[in-house]
Amino acid sequence: MASPFTAEELGRLIDALLKPSALIELGVLAGCLLLAWGIVRLARGPEPRKGSMWYGRGVVDGVFFPLLALLLAVAARWALQGVLPIAVFRLVVPVLLSLAVIRLTVRVLRASFPDSQLVRVVERSLSWVIWLAVVLWLTGVLPVVLQELDQITWKIGSTKISVRNLLEGIVTGGLVLVLVLWLSALLEGRLLTGATDNLSIRKMAANSLRVILLFVGLMFALSAAGIDLTALGVLGGAIGVGIGFGLQKLAANYVSGFVILAERSMRIGDLVKVDGFEGRITDISTRFTVIRAINGRESIVPNEMMITQRVENASLADSKLLLNTVVQVAYGTDLDVLMPRLVQAVATVPRVMADPGPAALLTSFAADGLELTFGFWIADPENGQGNVRSEVNLVILRTLNELGVEIPFPQRVLRRA
Repeated sequence: MASPFTAEELGRLIDALLKPSALIELGVLAGCLLLAWGIVRLARGPEPRKGSMWYGRGVVDGVFFPLLALLLAVAARWALQGVLPIAVFRLVVPVLLSLAVIRLTVRVLRASFPDSQLVRVVERSLSWVIWLAVVLWLTGVLPVVLQELDQITWKIGSTKISVRNLLEGIVTGGLVLVLVLWLSALLEGRLLTGATDNLSIRKMAANSLRVILLFVGLMFALSAAGIDLTALGVLGGAIGVGIGFGLQKLAANYVSGFVILAERSMRIGDLVKVDGFEGRITDISTRFTVIRAINGRESIVPNEMMITQRVENASLADSKLLLNTVVQVAYGTDLDVLMPRLVQAVATVPRVMADPGPAALLTSFAADGLELTFGFWIADPENGQGNVRSEVNLVILRTLNELGVEIPFPQRVLRRA
């Protein structure tokens, strides 16, 4: 960024902006912006790239446009140096640099926290702070403010820290964390679309990578803020005590999440039943597992529960699932003829497996009739169980009606004393 203006230089700049040469600079600047827009438009293609931090939803919405415009503006300023008095580009270059920083930070935060409402508040606040800093820098006020802040100091142990050092450390640390979030989101996207077919392993690798990068970025941020990292030994001991008492459940959930992903006992896409809730696993995070039922409801189950409680997994070793349905027929029905006909009828249902095929059993002599239980296997429980059971029941009912077999219903005889 260019050096700040003194009062005398600011006056000369205003005079230069009123000269005809400023119009030439404006024309060159317009050409730089138009060229940057065209390059970004061609590189992006006709359709916006979903989730892209470089391009965003629009041509000027991503990071690529302000960075390219900044490079072109710097090159144009260098080319015009000595030919024209530079006035417009002295203002434009810091503005484009600030715009690039804002767009980079906003795109990274949106990609890392897509569902957070706080990101919009941070975006607006950050934009105001950066633009205010640019105005103070160009008017020459910012260096004076920084000098005054450098005089406000205090000591932490043997380290002397000023307000200026703290603010510079916060800014540097924020930039480091933004870059770490960007890198982790980029690598996580590559991992989740990698060559391996096991989504759970890729998810575990992505979570581990994000934790490691955030830890390294946090260390750099603390170092940039002037905090002695040797003091983290005491902090680490305090955190260990906190985990041992108040945070043991949270720590157990995080450890259980990595154990689930490493052991592959449950994978994304498995059909499971835990604590009376049955559904398909849609996500396994470091703290909880999301299970989506057939009716659309979702259950957020702590990972510790997935480890310590019994979990029924219908997809662990074999996705085939045995289902049953029950029907009663009247006493006196010829079961030797009826049962094979019903088994053949059930086998015609498309989702019922042929091997192993359906079977019928006489399971009870009920009060009102003979109870028959039909067992059949399906290979795609993720497509629902109630619908295939309904199809089987309809086929059984249709066959019974065709054969004229009566389905008994409870009868009660009342006698007057």
